[in-house]
Amino acid sequence: MDHSQLDLFPAGQAGRGTAGSKDRPIASLPSDLTADSSLAAAMTAFHGYMIRQGFSDNTIRAFQADLRLFARYMAARRTIGEIGQADLEQFLVWMREDRGVPCSPKTYARRLTTLKVFFGWLATSGVLPHDPAAAIPHEQPTTPLPELLYDDQVNALLRTARDLLWAPKPDSRPYLLLSLILQTGIKKSECMEIKLEHIDLSNPQAPVLYVRYADPRRTLKERKLALGPNFTPVLRQYLREYEPKEYLFECTARNLEYVLADLAALAGVSGGVSFEQLRWTCAVRDYRNGMPPDRLREKLGLSLISWRETLPKIQKLARPAL
Repeated sequence: MDHSQLDLFPAGQAGRGTAGSKDRPIASLPSDLTADSSLAAAMTAFHGYMIRQGFSDNTIRAFQADLRLFARYMAARRTIGEIGQADLEQFLVWMREDRGVPCSPKTYARRLTTLKVFFGWLATSGVLPHDPAAAIPHEQPTTPLPELLYDDQVNALLRTARDLLWAPKPDSRPYLLLSLILQTGIKKSECMEIKLEHIDLSNPQAPVLYVRYADPRRTLKERKLALGPNFTPVLRQYLREYEPKEYLFECTARNLEYVLADLAALAGVSGGVSFEQLRWTCAVRDYRNGMPPDRLREKLGLSLISWRETLPKIQKLARPAL
């Protein structure tokens, strides 16, 4: 698996199933971890911290690999308190210019992020008196802007999906799926994990979706999202037509991708429609409508680390054309 860049809008996983976490309390530290501890001991403690804080498996693996490379460079002979900004800068130069192994801009940016998160955690936790990585400028790699759906494409999709509600053989699933992602911006994996009990219709004019995680390491990423009043009657029609027993969508993720592809073809939207496009479209629309960045980050379920790259893209996409 390529870990050259942290997942920002991670692709959905197969099978069944983040609010971006608020600033979380520092997880408990080993009592014997001090500035005189070895880099290996600090890495072990940091691994436990990442698990308790709900970091994704991909991020944990990538950070651990980056720190192992850093430890090999440092030869693990020095205590963490002896590592200064100059050491980190020399490591970055070695990695980019002297190691003899290609280091792409994305890989460089991620490894710098690893150092910043690791040493920032040690400083915030009180293990180190200061953060040696804080003053190192963070270089953002250049990545293409994501693809959005234009307003006329969204309108065509909604109109076509609405027509299917009243077709000779009604089908409410396309409209339910489309409106759900456009309103909430949830990921494909989260969509597959929605259980019927996660949708609150106690106020039909203000239905609510609870994004839940079965994995206890992910519970910090759970969140509560509002759904529009038009969602309620469509959901009730869907429940009559499909009669799901436990999950909202009792099919595979690939089946839902086909639903979107077929809807795009009927609506005349060239190139199809993906969960990722709908997620980005939701984010940009919310930003244009004045949703504060912190609220938007929480709605999308993104960490502060992912948000560093995601927010500038949303801002650029939401900006009026030059």
